[in-house]
Amino acid sequence: MKTHKKIIAGILLGLGSFSAQAQQVPMYTHYMYNTLSVNPAYAGSREALSITALHRSQWVGFDGAPMTQTLTMHSPIASEHIGLGLSFANDKIGPINTTSIFGSFAYIMNLTERSKLALGLSGGANILQADLEALDLETESDPVFVNVNNRATPNFGFGAYYSMKRFYAGISVPNLLENSFSTVVMNNGNESLAKEERHYFFIAGAMLDITPNVAFKPTTLIKYTPKAPGQIDLTASFVFRQRLLLGAMYRSGDAVGALVGLDLSPQFHIGYSFDWSYGVRTFKYNQGSHEIMLRYDFIFPGKKQIDSPRYF
Repeated sequence: MKTHKKIIAGILLGLGSFSAQAQQVPMYTHYMYNTLSVNPAYAGSREALSITALHRSQWVGFDGAPMTQTLTMHSPIASEHIGLGLSFANDKIGPINTTSIFGSFAYIMNLTERSKLALGLSGGANILQADLEALDLETESDPVFVNVNNRATPNFGFGAYYSMKRFYAGISVPNLLENSFSTVVMNNGNESLAKEERHYFFIAGAMLDITPNVAFKPTTLIKYTPKAPGQIDLTASFVFRQRLLLGAMYRSGDAVGALVGLDLSPQFHIGYSFDWSYGVRTFKYNQGSHEIMLRYDFIFPGKKQIDSPRYF
């Protein structure tokens, strides 16, 4: 247990939210279903009240490993040109817990009969709690490991989302402000220990028919922040009879894995994924990462059905 706590301390400094050199946003294997979490312009794109819930247990069996839950909901409002959304997220790694709530607004423009461009804005707050004194440290009273309790910082972001029936692409910056949660007095002055870093996202995907009953669905998510190496997710999935999805994923420098999904109805989709970490020092101490996702589209009163199939 003590060894695990020391490893967690190293992760927090090298990979977690308290390092200026780290990527701070949670990772999702089901990013293609969790688009609103990173791009507010996605709001209203499914032409229904769409609710998605996701749970991710990362590095199962490793004490203090990351665990993330998200809940997103979005819908067109009054007009097909306006979309509104709401996103909740809870991310915990070791003694650090971050909770976020953001609202999204999207203006959707018809470029042609087959394509749309949406521009989106989001606003909300991140709430950080950190019980760093619970860690076993080599040096007692290390000023770097100070508690941060219920510190809320406002933020806002923007995004653009281009879509056709069988293709989409988007760019976004979910958190424009680089807020500081905590500072400590060092020999050369004040130093920010818990600081949000601005992240940039690019997403894209397509649906390509192979046979009347089999389609190929490639997707990608690229994450970049100036103070950490970029990361790319590549996913290749096959969809059978527009109901069953089987796929494989690769995350640069981190993991490979598999996905399975099933449309229980035209409105209800369930998905599961398993990742195996190959690029982090903790891989020998865990049994992989698990993720489960549920999405349901509510049909509006007076609308007999959702345009089906909805690929994205």
